[in-house]
Amino acid sequence: MEINAIQKNILHEVANLDSIPQGAYNIRANGKSAARNTTANIDIVTKEDKPGIDIIIKPGTKGESVHIPVVLTESGLKDMVYNDFYVGEGADVTIVAGCGISNCGDQDSQHDGIHTFHVEKNARVKYVEKHYGEGDGKGERILNPVTTVYQEEGSYVEMEMVQVKGVDSTVRTNYAELKSGATLIVHEALMTHGNQKATSDYKVILNGEGASTDVISRTVAKDDSEQIFEVTIEGNCACHGHAACDSIIMGNAHVLAIPKLDAKNVDAALVHEAAIGKIAGDQLTKLMTLGLTEEEAEEQIVAGFLR
Repeated sequence: MEINAIQKNILHEVANLDSIPQGAYNIRANGKSAARNTTANIDIVTKEDKPGIDIIIKPGTKGESVHIPVVLTESGLKDMVYNDFYVGEGADVTIVAGCGISNCGDQDSQHDGIHTFHVEKNARVKYVEKHYGEGDGKGERILNPVTTVYQEEGSYVEMEMVQVKGVDSTVRTNYAELKSGATLIVHEALMTHGNQKATSDYKVILNGEGASTDVISRTVAKDDSEQIFEVTIEGNCACHGHAACDSIIMGNAHVLAIPKLDAKNVDAALVHEAAIGKIAGDQLTKLMTLGLTEEEAEEQIVAGFLR
């Protein structure tokens, strides 16, 4: 695989890759597969009916990882890809995704990644998805990820959803169904600035006894940007669900949080929390007494909040 300096920087930002990763990987650049590797336990197969890949992880696979980053550096390119993950019973794997767009032209560049996870009994998945944008062109950088998760009995999925720079518009759609004893943990970190717009929509359906979810979003909205966070947890049995949205608002930004709990069983224990506010003045003052400027103090507080 030959990649240029811009693509290398994007791969570092979205997947922490400074070289070809160990294990299974599929690197997509400007709408095409640029590099791929499979292992004895993880196969990656190109779809025949639409753009995308099937990632097949054998039952019992332990300690392996899959990297599937996407890079866009062509202005005006609109890329859509469908990736399906089949995680076998008892497997324990890490999946690193993410997309970075560098747009130095006048046309909009867009990537829509539709990811579907089929997680079998007692399997464990850590999924990391990071979105990043850069470039000094007038064209926008648009990312619209869709994540659908189907979890079988006793499975565990932890998701880190991160977007902290350079994406002009994003609609993030997430849906999950959990069977008995399954657990879904979601940590979202999101920052918008300028005139950027971001919508995050999560819906988790707890169908099996003992199923549980924890959806936590931390966001910072600066300047004239807009954010919408909507989460729905539906409990159809004896289950546990928790959702929390904490946002820092700055400048003329607009933040809307819409938590929704839907209990359909007397033993469904569902809780939500939401808080939106500005940076506390005493926090700024304390850091400024240590020699930081007000801007530097704000940056430190924001970085710690999103971490």
